[in-house]
Amino acid sequence: MLIFATALFALLCGALFYAARFPLAEPQAAAPAAATSSTTVAPRKIETVTHPEFTLPDIAGNPRSFSEWQGKNRLINFWATWCAPCRREIPLLKAFRDAQSTNGFEVIGIAVDFPEAVAEYAEAAQFNYPVLVGEQDAMAVAESSGIEFIGMPFTMFVASDGEYLGAFIGELHQEHLDTVVDVMTRLDRGEIDKEKARNEFSAL
Repeated sequence: MLIFATALFALLCGALFYAARFPLAEPQAAAPAAATSSTTVAPRKIETVTHPEFTLPDIAGNPRSFSEWQGKNRLINFWATWCAPCRREIPLLKAFRDAQSTNGFEVIGIAVDFPEAVAEYAEAAQFNYPVLVGEQDAMAVAESSGIEFIGMPFTMFVASDGEYLGAFIGELHQEHLDTVVDVMTRLDRGEIDKEKARNEFSAL
């Protein structure tokens, strides 16, 4: 029964993801250029917003609040056990956390998945960063910042003061994380302002 429910949940999320990334378009006079397999879809630009407070359970079922990590630059990574690109990101995010946790960065994983599936996967993954579980509540966390659509993997970037700076839809690679460190470090040092930081994140 759990396997059937998990498969159904994955199918529904996949359908929503496909609809979000490939909406129906009005006919155009000229055919657009073919998209490459590496094309990613950026979230639409939103107004400046402080990321709302939220509370979700962790893998052990303990409630965790977003304010626990106030004062740190945060990468909020939305993922699921059935999402292959999400799983590929995890070793990279673990290495990032090892390298940058003492520099004021924190990774927060939010699983849009069933708690049982996440707990089982976590035994092998050996996460070194907090992982919260939310199913539909997890989707609401992203939408609360004004994102009009998301797919997975999906990563949000939040400054140390809690202000939303940007997001990336698609699989993260090392060059993306290098840019995150560079932009947020310069922001913390006062070398750039938040508008400049948002512009640089939008170019990821």
